Amino acid sequence: MRSPDQLAVIDHGGRITYGALAEMADRLSRSMIGLGLERHDRVAVYLDKSIETVATIFAACAAGLVVVPINPKLKPHQVRHIVADSGAAALVTTRYRLQQLADAVDANAMKIILTTAGTEDIRSGVHSWSALAAAESPGRPHRCIDMDPSAILYTSGSTGMPKGVVVSHRNLILGAESVNAYLGTTREDVILSLLPLSFDAGLSQVTTATAAGAKLVLHNYIQAKEAVADCAAHGVTSITAVPPLWTQLAAAAWGESASRAVRLFANTGGHMPAPLLASLRSLFPRAKPFLMYGLTEAFRSTYLDPSEVDRRPGSIGKAIPDAEILVLRPDGSRCDPGESGELVHRGGLVTLGYWNDPARTAQRFRPLTQRPAEGLIPEMAVWSGDIVKTDEDGFLYFVGRRDEMIKSSGYRISPTEIESVLFDAPGVNEAAVFAVPDEALGQLILAAVVAAGGHLDAERVRQHCGRLLPPYMVPHIIEVDALPRTPNGKIDRPNLPSLYRREAANA
Repeated sequence: MRSPDQLAVIDHGGRITYGALAEMADRLSRSMIGLGLERHDRVAVYLDKSIETVATIFAACAAGLVVVPINPKLKPHQVRHIVADSGAAALVTTRYRLQQLADAVDANAMKIILTTAGTEDIRSGVHSWSALAAAESPGRPHRCIDMDPSAILYTSGSTGMPKGVVVSHRNLILGAESVNAYLGTTREDVILSLLPLSFDAGLSQVTTATAAGAKLVLHNYIQAKEAVADCAAHGVTSITAVPPLWTQLAAAAWGESASRAVRLFANTGGHMPAPLLASLRSLFPRAKPFLMYGLTEAFRSTYLDPSEVDRRPGSIGKAIPDAEILVLRPDGSRCDPGESGELVHRGGLVTLGYWNDPARTAQRFRPLTQRPAEGLIPEMAVWSGDIVKTDEDGFLYFVGRRDEMIKSSGYRISPTEIESVLFDAPGVNEAAVFAVPDEALGQLILAAVVAAGGHLDAERVRQHCGRLLPPYMVPHIIEVDALPRTPNGKIDRPNLPSLYRREAANA
């Protein structure tokens, strides 16, 4: 264990050392077993980020249970879906959030554990989190091995309700070791947790901090000025965010006291526009930028070494330690440099598949056809659905999603390529490219654009695109106040066509 007196987690209510956190998680895990929870039972955690949340995650994993972190920003019907789909045997939440779920959960059918409950609130089937975490329970954790499931992370699909990706103990441990290897995390680091713990990158920050013995500063309901204040108060050295969050942070008022300790900033969950990257490098002049790519089905996948950022603009880098990234044709053969193919991830970070969805699992998780010798056990890899290519040095470049590639005027077109041009257009703050059916063209290319300030000159933006793109790639511009977002802060691409329908209805 890390030094028991080393500070582990800081939230807006207090702080806890590694020794106290380990004891709390151990007591809680034994109490969970004492409630009658069986091996691999799912424990849904519907809480804001807090010391209690982190302790619950560790307790469930230590007990041989499967933790299901739920983004607190989700709507009640989405939470009900996750609780029902996962078959959760226990729900850890607050009294207020439980009331929001109405009659969707039955205390007689599952264990309810409330972090805000006092003894006067406890009734049959409902338990006090604080009492369980303080109890001397004789319960013994279930035996588990590294390939057992440890968590289910629900992520948005292209259609329908969220789907659950099953993460093993091995995934969590190897992921932490891999990320710490390239980020160089040490016990001296102070990591700012901005992302939801239901998001693979958010949960990874918990495991990487713990593996390195670093301090983790938990932050809820992101407001840029509050994040800046946390950086100043705690000497934050490491920040990871998605592009929309970085846009907010870049616009905040950072003083020397808030930015001086930052030694690295990392981007995940989407392309970081060059102007935004330049702003952040100016804001954190002593920090190294890490541009990362990951898919929940493989936890983490690639990163671009900071020394290559200027030499290889637009690259998503190379495979992280303990992983190999292949670029394959539909027949499973390897693509040549410069040839577009599907990104396929192999190694110990490949997850266990989709919960309760064998058809989707079989589609995405498939055996590799090429092995170094005959007779070996087939190795499962994950086909990402992302189209990429490599340069002559093996650096990867994102081309687009296989299911988001646009077919217009007979051409296959990458939305990402058009977005990269829009990011440099005058007056553009954010942009997302999508398509809708068109009888003449096959698909009509559109771009939802958020102005950097004031009214957008759409014609000027189109002229900018016309200078840098062939005519068949120039999009129709739709000015919007904000792009639709998923609960994790990513662009909600399946909902983009609704922006066009709304504009057409108002025309």
